[in-house]
Amino acid sequence: MRFRFTVLTLCFLLCNACGETPKAPEQKEAQATTVPEVQEVKSTYESLDGQPIELSDYKGKRILLNYWATWCKPCIEEMPSMVEAQTLLENENYIFLLASDQSMKKIKAFQKKKSFDLNFVKYNGSLASEEITALPATFIYNVEGEKVERIDGATEWNSPEIIQKLKNIQ
Repeated sequence: MRFRFTVLTLCFLLCNACGETPKAPEQKEAQATTVPEVQEVKSTYESLDGQPIELSDYKGKRILLNYWATWCKPCIEEMPSMVEAQTLLENENYIFLLASDQSMKKIKAFQKKKSFDLNFVKYNGSLASEEITALPATFIYNVEGEKVERIDGATEWNSPEIIQKLKNIQ
């Protein structure tokens, strides 16, 4: 048993002693001048023509940010009332953004098919990071860019109560 242990120990030491051989100076120099590839940083949102968008771009405006998906029936059902609410609030300094994390191709196809007069954008983040577990989910931001309201689930955006609530947000 002791003999086996000694042999295994020697094998282990010999294997570890055969590490990487030193590189020639020209190899080290070539390696040092290699520039690492830089990954392109994407904006949080993108317009459908690929322009980067951040919520801070709208500072001074109130923002209604609705997270939705093309497969989400309640999301689609609330869109006509959202179009009407957008019209009712056009003098209230609001911007409506409808953000989906689906592909740009799917969002554009949906927009073309449904013809809703809404500002659809691509969301490049993670819904989980926004603590969104179900769609639709809507966040309201005041003119300072602070999130002041969250509404989960489908809503009748053109109802008098919701319109008044949105008008009262400062």
